[in-house]
Amino acid sequence: MLKITDLKYQHNNTDDIYEYSMSVKPKEIVAILGQSGSGKSTLLDLLAGFLHAQSGSILLDGKDLTQVSIETRPISILFQNHNLFEHLSVQKNILLGISKTLKSSQEELDKVKMILKEVGLEKFEHTIASSLSGGQQQRVALARVLIRREPILLLDEPFTGLDADTRIEMLDLVKKITHENNLHTIMVTHELEDCERIANRVYRVENQKLVEQ
Repeated sequence: MLKITDLKYQHNNTDDIYEYSMSVKPKEIVAILGQSGSGKSTLLDLLAGFLHAQSGSILLDGKDLTQVSIETRPISILFQNHNLFEHLSVQKNILLGISKTLKSSQEELDKVKMILKEVGLEKFEHTIASSLSGGQQQRVALARVLIRREPILLLDEPFTGLDADTRIEMLDLVKKITHENNLHTIMVTHELEDCERIANRVYRVENQKLVEQ
Protein backbone atom coordinates (compact mmCIF):
# COMPACT_ATOMS: atom_id res chain seq x y z
CA MET A 1 0.00 0.00 0.00
CA LEU A 2 1.22 3.48 -0.93
CA LYS A 3 -0.10 6.05 1.53
CA ILE A 4 0.46 9.81 1.21
CA THR A 5 -0.54 11.69 4.35
CA ASP A 6 -0.69 15.48 4.86
CA LEU A 7 2.10 16.10 2.39
CA LYS A 8 2.58 19.88 2.21
CA TYR A 9 4.66 21.96 -0.16
CA GLN A 10 5.03 25.71 -0.59
CA HIS A 11 6.58 27.11 -3.75
CA ASN A 12 9.23 29.78 -3.27
CA ASN A 13 8.00 33.37 -3.18
CA THR A 14 4.31 32.40 -3.04
CA ASP A 15 1.70 32.02 -0.34
CA ASP A 16 0.20 28.93 -1.98
CA ILE A 17 0.53 25.76 0.10
CA TYR A 18 -0.22 22.50 -1.69
CA GLU A 19 -1.63 19.68 0.42
CA TYR A 20 -1.84 16.04 -0.64
CA SER A 21 -3.38 13.00 1.04
CA MET A 22 -4.27 9.83 -0.86
CA SER A 23 -3.64 6.10 -1.02
CA VAL A 24 -2.94 3.61 -3.80
CA LYS A 25 -3.25 -0.15 -3.49
CA PRO A 26 -1.18 -2.68 -5.45
CA LYS A 27 -2.69 -3.29 -8.92
CA GLU A 28 -4.53 0.03 -8.66
CA ILE A 29 -4.46 3.04 -11.01
CA VAL A 30 -5.29 6.38 -9.44
CA ALA A 31 -5.78 9.35 -11.76
CA ILE A 32 -5.12 12.99 -10.89
CA LEU A 33 -7.13 15.61 -12.77
CA GLY A 34 -6.74 19.37 -12.70
CA GLN A 35 -6.07 22.51 -14.68
CA SER A 36 -2.57 23.31 -15.93
CA GLY A 37 -0.58 24.75 -13.05
CA SER A 38 -2.97 23.39 -10.43
CA GLY A 39 -0.31 21.25 -8.75
CA LYS A 40 -0.71 17.83 -10.38
CA SER A 41 2.93 17.51 -11.45
CA THR A 42 4.08 18.98 -8.13
CA LEU A 43 2.71 15.86 -6.46
CA LEU A 44 4.73 13.62 -8.78
CA ASP A 45 7.87 15.70 -8.15
CA LEU A 46 7.37 15.29 -4.39
CA LEU A 47 6.91 11.54 -4.74
CA ALA A 48 10.00 11.21 -6.90
CA GLY A 49 12.10 13.39 -4.62
CA PHE A 50 12.68 16.23 -7.11
CA LEU A 51 10.97 18.50 -4.56
CA HIS A 52 11.03 18.24 -0.77
CA ALA A 53 7.87 18.61 1.28
CA GLN A 54 7.71 20.87 4.31
CA SER A 55 5.81 18.17 6.21
CA GLY A 56 3.88 14.94 5.81
CA SER A 57 4.77 11.38 4.85
CA ILE A 58 4.95 9.05 1.84
CA LEU A 59 4.68 5.48 3.10
CA LEU A 60 5.19 2.40 0.97
CA ASP A 61 4.34 -0.69 3.02
CA GLY A 62 5.16 1.33 6.13
CA LYS A 63 8.51 2.75 4.97
CA ASP A 64 8.71 6.55 4.73
CA LEU A 65 10.09 7.46 1.31
CA THR A 66 10.64 11.11 2.22
CA GLN A 67 13.85 9.94 3.88
CA VAL A 68 15.03 8.04 0.78
CA SER A 69 17.32 9.63 -1.82
CA ILE A 70 16.09 10.27 -5.36
CA GLU A 71 18.26 7.62 -6.95
CA THR A 72 17.13 4.86 -4.59
CA ARG A 73 13.41 5.61 -4.37
CA PRO A 74 11.35 2.63 -5.64
CA ILE A 75 9.74 4.79 -8.31
CA SER A 76 9.70 4.95 -12.11
CA ILE A 77 8.36 7.90 -14.11
CA LEU A 78 7.08 8.13 -17.68
CA PHE A 79 6.95 11.72 -18.93
CA GLN A 80 5.10 13.27 -21.86
CA ASN A 81 8.44 13.67 -23.66
CA HIS A 82 9.81 10.13 -23.93
CA ASN A 83 13.43 11.32 -24.44
CA LEU A 84 14.60 8.37 -26.51
CA PHE A 85 18.01 8.33 -28.14
CA GLU A 86 16.73 8.08 -31.68
CA HIS A 87 20.08 6.96 -33.18
CA LEU A 88 20.18 3.93 -30.87
CA SER A 89 18.33 0.64 -31.20
CA VAL A 90 15.27 -0.25 -29.17
CA GLN A 91 17.37 -2.68 -27.15
CA LYS A 92 19.99 -0.07 -26.24
CA ASN A 93 17.37 2.53 -25.34
CA ILE A 94 15.79 0.09 -22.89
CA LEU A 95 19.16 -0.92 -21.45
CA LEU A 96 19.70 2.71 -20.50
CA GLY A 97 16.99 2.18 -17.90
CA ILE A 98 19.36 -0.05 -15.92
CA SER A 99 22.84 0.78 -17.24
CA LYS A 100 24.46 4.11 -18.14
CA THR A 101 27.29 2.45 -20.06
CA LEU A 102 25.24 0.10 -22.27
CA LYS A 103 27.51 -2.73 -21.15
CA SER A 104 25.11 -5.55 -20.48
CA SER A 105 25.13 -9.02 -19.03
CA GLN A 106 23.19 -11.88 -20.55
CA GLU A 107 20.73 -11.57 -17.69
CA GLU A 108 20.06 -7.95 -18.61
CA LEU A 109 19.65 -8.81 -22.29
CA ASP A 110 17.14 -11.48 -21.29
CA LYS A 111 15.27 -8.85 -19.26
CA VAL A 112 15.06 -6.65 -22.36
CA LYS A 113 13.56 -9.48 -24.39
CA MET A 114 11.02 -10.17 -21.65
CA ILE A 115 9.96 -6.54 -21.29
CA LEU A 116 9.70 -6.12 -25.07
CA LYS A 117 7.29 -9.02 -25.13
CA GLU A 118 5.22 -7.33 -22.41
CA VAL A 119 4.87 -4.14 -24.45
CA GLY A 120 4.38 -5.94 -27.78
CA LEU A 121 7.66 -4.94 -29.44
CA GLU A 122 9.55 -8.23 -29.43
CA LYS A 123 10.12 -7.99 -33.20
CA PHE A 124 11.73 -4.54 -32.92
CA GLU A 125 14.60 -5.24 -30.52
CA HIS A 126 17.31 -4.17 -32.97
CA THR A 127 15.33 -1.51 -34.81
CA ILE A 128 16.65 2.06 -34.67
CA ALA A 129 14.29 4.16 -32.54
CA SER A 130 13.93 6.97 -35.11
CA SER A 131 12.27 4.58 -37.55
CA LEU A 132 9.43 3.72 -35.16
CA SER A 133 6.00 5.33 -35.06
CA GLY A 134 5.08 7.69 -32.22
CA GLY A 135 3.12 4.99 -30.44
CA GLN A 136 5.93 2.48 -30.79
CA GLN A 137 8.43 4.99 -29.43
CA GLN A 138 6.24 5.55 -26.40
CA ARG A 139 6.09 1.80 -25.88
CA VAL A 140 9.90 1.76 -25.86
CA ALA A 141 9.88 4.56 -23.28
CA LEU A 142 7.43 2.59 -21.16
CA ALA A 143 9.60 -0.52 -21.47
CA ARG A 144 12.68 1.45 -20.35
CA VAL A 145 10.76 2.55 -17.26
CA LEU A 146 9.35 -0.89 -16.49
CA ILE A 147 12.63 -2.80 -16.79
CA ARG A 148 13.67 -1.37 -13.41
CA ARG A 149 10.72 -3.23 -11.83
CA GLU A 150 9.98 -0.55 -9.26
CA PRO A 151 6.66 -0.91 -7.40
CA ILE A 152 5.48 2.69 -7.99
CA LEU A 153 4.78 3.93 -11.53
CA LEU A 154 4.17 7.64 -12.13
CA LEU A 155 2.68 8.80 -15.44
CA ASP A 156 2.93 12.53 -16.23
CA GLU A 157 0.55 12.95 -19.19
CA PRO A 158 2.69 10.56 -21.27
CA PHE A 159 0.20 9.93 -24.06
CA THR A 160 -0.56 13.51 -25.05
CA GLY A 161 -0.16 13.95 -28.79
CA LEU A 162 -0.83 10.34 -29.73
CA ASP A 163 -3.72 9.58 -32.04
CA ALA A 164 -6.90 8.23 -30.44
CA ASP A 165 -6.36 4.55 -31.31
CA THR A 166 -2.72 4.56 -30.15
CA ARG A 167 -3.67 6.37 -26.96
CA ILE A 168 -6.26 3.69 -26.15
CA GLU A 169 -3.69 0.96 -26.83
CA MET A 170 -1.19 2.60 -24.44
CA LEU A 171 -3.78 3.10 -21.72
CA ASP A 172 -4.87 -0.53 -21.94
CA LEU A 173 -1.20 -1.59 -21.83
CA VAL A 174 -0.63 0.43 -18.65
CA LYS A 175 -3.68 -1.19 -17.06
CA LYS A 176 -2.47 -4.66 -18.00
CA ILE A 177 1.08 -4.08 -16.75
CA THR A 178 -0.12 -2.47 -13.52
CA HIS A 179 -2.23 -5.51 -12.73
CA GLU A 180 0.31 -8.15 -13.78
CA ASN A 181 3.18 -6.54 -11.84
CA ASN A 182 1.28 -5.41 -8.71
CA LEU A 183 2.19 -1.78 -9.39
CA HIS A 184 0.92 1.29 -7.58
CA THR A 185 0.21 3.58 -10.56
CA ILE A 186 -0.54 7.30 -10.38
CA MET A 187 -1.54 8.94 -13.66
CA VAL A 188 -1.63 12.72 -14.09
CA THR A 189 -3.93 13.69 -16.93
CA HIS A 190 -6.34 16.38 -18.08
CA GLU A 191 -8.37 13.86 -20.11
CA LEU A 192 -11.49 12.57 -18.37
CA GLU A 193 -11.68 9.79 -20.97
CA ASP A 194 -8.33 8.41 -19.73
CA CYS A 195 -9.72 8.19 -16.22
CA GLU A 196 -12.92 6.50 -17.33
CA ARG A 197 -10.98 3.92 -19.29
CA ILE A 198 -8.41 2.68 -16.78
CA ALA A 199 -8.54 4.49 -13.41
CA ASN A 200 -9.84 2.71 -10.32
CA ARG A 201 -10.22 6.02 -8.52
CA VAL A 202 -9.94 9.68 -9.50
CA TYR A 203 -8.76 12.74 -7.58
CA ARG A 204 -8.96 16.36 -8.69
CA VAL A 205 -6.65 19.15 -7.54
CA GLU A 206 -8.86 21.98 -6.31
CA ASN A 207 -7.55 25.02 -4.42
CA GLN A 208 -4.15 23.31 -3.95
CA LYS A 209 -5.73 20.21 -2.38
CA LEU A 210 -6.59 16.71 -3.59
CA VAL A 211 -10.30 15.98 -3.62
CA GLU A 212 -11.49 12.45 -4.38
CA GLN A 213 -14.17 12.35 -7.06
